[in-house]
Amino acid sequence: MVSSKSLILPLLAVLAACSTTTESKTPKTASAGESRSKPATYSRDPFPSTYKVYPGVPTAITGATIFDGEGGRIENGTIVLADGVVRAVGGADTPIPDGATRIDGRGKWVTPGVIDIHSHLGDYPSPSVEAHQDGNEVTGPVRPEVWAEHSVWPQDPGFTRALTNGGVTSLQILPGSANLFGGRSVTLKNVPGRTMQQMKFPGAPYGLKMACGENPKRVYGSRNQMPASRMANVAMMRQTWARAQEYKRRWDKYEKDGGEMPARDLAMETLRGVLDGEILVHNHCYRADEMANIIDMSKEFGYKVSTFHHAVEAYKIADLLKQNGICAALWADWWGFKMEAYDGINENIPFVHNAGACTIVHSDDPNGIQRLNQEAAKALAFGRKAGIQIPDEVAWTWLSINPARAMGIADKTGSLKPGKMADVVLWNGHPFSVYTRPAEVWIDGALMYDAADPARRPVTDFELGQPGEGDVK
Repeated sequence: MVSSKSLILPLLAVLAACSTTTESKTPKTASAGESRSKPATYSRDPFPSTYKVYPGVPTAITGATIFDGEGGRIENGTIVLADGVVRAVGGADTPIPDGATRIDGRGKWVTPGVIDIHSHLGDYPSPSVEAHQDGNEVTGPVRPEVWAEHSVWPQDPGFTRALTNGGVTSLQILPGSANLFGGRSVTLKNVPGRTMQQMKFPGAPYGLKMACGENPKRVYGSRNQMPASRMANVAMMRQTWARAQEYKRRWDKYEKDGGEMPARDLAMETLRGVLDGEILVHNHCYRADEMANIIDMSKEFGYKVSTFHHAVEAYKIADLLKQNGICAALWADWWGFKMEAYDGINENIPFVHNAGACTIVHSDDPNGIQRLNQEAAKALAFGRKAGIQIPDEVAWTWLSINPARAMGIADKTGSLKPGKMADVVLWNGHPFSVYTRPAEVWIDGALMYDAADPARRPVTDFELGQPGEGDVK
């Protein structure tokens, strides 16, 4: 079999030769060879990450059962963390660097850190008060110009609870679902930070939160304004994408040919980013028929849906999701709380997984994010009861590599592969047991939580000086 690389290299050589030949035959003019200055444009990253890895030491965990996050399992395994990354993963004979801190993992389990693809922490802090309800811009159904990161409150105690109780090391903060276009998401590392930028996952692409179904039509229909029906939902989304295409055409032409700079439109900038493939679409949608409509609409306007969130009827179109490379972010048994969520089944996650589609367990909840391992366990049990036997280590992909892929960060985290971020959880028992809790959690190789060390029980600024600070974890 001939590799694509072996084909590309000769092709580049030919192209280089053609270029040289053409240059030698073309008479140069005074202007030839002078590059035209590029037209001024706008910053794609005006609020850059300032995240810095916390200090860590070389660490080796030995004797543990390891789930590598991609479906692999190692008994009596060893994992080595150093310089912020996973250095080695293997059996008992894995070399350990001199001077590394050794942790006896016998009777314990090691997994990649849990990644929650659907959280509102920081935008809807916990405990919740009205003054901090900043997750929905319910002033219009089309609000792609708002960014969830500008509502994130780093002092939200929910972040540290997700770390210490749930082993969550990365999470995507999404705007809420009142709007057809809810705004941009942001991906965070679950570390303490004075600013949002200090938590911002370096290099993670933005997401666009969209919503179909009851929420937008309920919120705006109750105000006697559009959309008040599902057909109006789709009509407004299509009209907005048509505007975005026209905006993209104007800016693409300007950035290629120059001329007068078009007026900036922050809403359309977000949608242009989607059409350019730079921003990933995360679409809140429950019913199978509506998800199929969204898929057709995405093809009409030339963008791709990364993930359908909530998707209680995903099991009805699992083949369609697989065919189109779309992930489904799901709850184990949370359905029936409204009409469009009525036709859910407890076997949704294993059925979608069994069909070969990308499957994710998500929270959308400040308490649920602390127990995503138990949510996965419930889904696993429902599947086995229905005759679908999914190994434990394969089910862990729902919490690690699959959300990482859907969020565009799988090259950096989501599994225990050498060179990836050392985002690791040592569990004090089987991670699918209700009795199990994180014993230690590392983020980029820095020990951020140790259940046996009260000094490593994180306390937020908000909790300082309050009765029981830290004890609630």
